[in-house]
Amino acid sequence: MLAVMAATEDDLLTALRGPRPDAAIAELHALLLRAARFELARRGSPDDDLAFEAADDALMAVLGKLDEFRGASRFTTWVYKFALLEAGVKARRRAWRGREVAIDEERWPEIPDTGLSAHERLEQEELLLALQRAVRTELTPRQREVFVALALDGVPIDVLAERLGSTRGALYKTLHDARRKLRDATGGER
Repeated sequence: MLAVMAATEDDLLTALRGPRPDAAIAELHALLLRAARFELARRGSPDDDLAFEAADDALMAVLGKLDEFRGASRFTTWVYKFALLEAGVKARRRAWRGREVAIDEERWPEIPDTGLSAHERLEQEELLLALQRAVRTELTPRQREVFVALALDGVPIDVLAERLGSTRGALYKTLHDARRKLRDATGGER
């Protein structure tokens, strides 16, 4: 186990920004590795190789954004988010590895029977039919593909971004635009 070099978070941050940051980088990596292991264990997929990958990627992200740290939170809190994000992304990608992302807009989730009256059930079915029609007629093929995968099939956005060669931001924008069009077409509230 690595001995703790920095006495405080400020010392660690100063050492990382200093002329010889090697020991501080090693300490930061150990901190990120603990966070990644924790997140993977919390998700039920403890995998040391995956934790090391997540910690490595988080380290590169932290070092690349070190000048953006403004001190609005504790430094360790700030760096932990990088490790948690990387571990979560890697766990989701691993879970979806080898699984096909099939876009089948004809397959719609069924409305669960929640004890609604016949009138309420009919209203729900009419709304679902209007939504299906709007998905087919109002959305572009790309919007349809993204909406069905994310909103109906529950594909994680980072997995879909990787499969489509896109970014999370671009997919969020596409999903936002698709939802807006669907709300307008079905007379939904904003």
